[in-house]
Amino acid sequence: MWLLAVLLLSDSASTPRVFKVPVAPTESLAVQVAGRVAGAPVVLVPGLFGSAFGFRKLVPLLTAAGYRVVVVEPLGIGSSSRPRKANYSLTAQAGRIAAVLDSLGLRGVLIVAHSIGGSEAFRLAYHRPDLVRGLVSIEGGPTETALTPAFRRALRFAPWIKLFGGIRLIRRKIRGLLIDSSGDSTWVTDDVVQGYTAGAARDLDATLRAYLAMGNAREPEKLAPHLAELHCPVRLIVGGARHDGDVNDQEVRLLEHTLRSFALDSVPGAGHFIYEEQPRAVLAAVTRLAASVTARRAPGSQ
Repeated sequence: MWLLAVLLLSDSASTPRVFKVPVAPTESLAVQVAGRVAGAPVVLVPGLFGSAFGFRKLVPLLTAAGYRVVVVEPLGIGSSSRPRKANYSLTAQAGRIAAVLDSLGLRGVLIVAHSIGGSEAFRLAYHRPDLVRGLVSIEGGPTETALTPAFRRALRFAPWIKLFGGIRLIRRKIRGLLIDSSGDSTWVTDDVVQGYTAGAARDLDATLRAYLAMGNAREPEKLAPHLAELHCPVRLIVGGARHDGDVNDQEVRLLEHTLRSFALDSVPGAGHFIYEEQPRAVLAAVTRLAASVTARRAPGSQ
């Protein structure tokens, strides 16, 4: 609870605070906090190739709307640690996010998760319903493994990256991934690519080991049988433009048929990184989610 005390002593909406939260002897997650303590908490979780940097457009919109924003980078992502021996399963990542929220004394938060972070958020919501009162998943379905087709293709290059260009090759690959995954790729500039790869550049060996460990991780249980246990409302946002990395129809049908409260939003013209291309669409989804949570809690609601 000492972290909560620190945050209460520094109640400023204009200056985000960045720090590490230890969750195990060799594991710590990077956390960024912005907005006033009195604001309703919104927790942002990036996907495999994301980081707090990717939410730089969304965070000011959320804080201006009165929310308290907490960005949690999972193990091996962004500025979080990359231990050699760790469990990088999606279930373990969800447990670490829960540990961070416990350390901050947060309960009943709105989660906004991107891509594979959405699968981690689904797991968090059914394992710890006390922590989550609503979930916005941006282009993230109920996947059972981090080893998506795009990630599998990326891992093929891992053994050769240091030999054939190191971080320069990673930046070229990430640039191509960002462009192919976008409806409007004009946001992909040199500075953006630098921001997305800053964490990897600090320790390339550790980054490659972490990615390989994520690809090899085995889940202790399936997610699909537990989706019906989610009590919180869920909104899935997908990009309307044709792009790499979209959620497939089978995953959407699974969510529609199993979740107690589910809504699907399509953002015309956007791709996989909706919070980059159209961050106000994400803000609108959070606003609608918050309204649905309030309605469910109203007297006489079911």
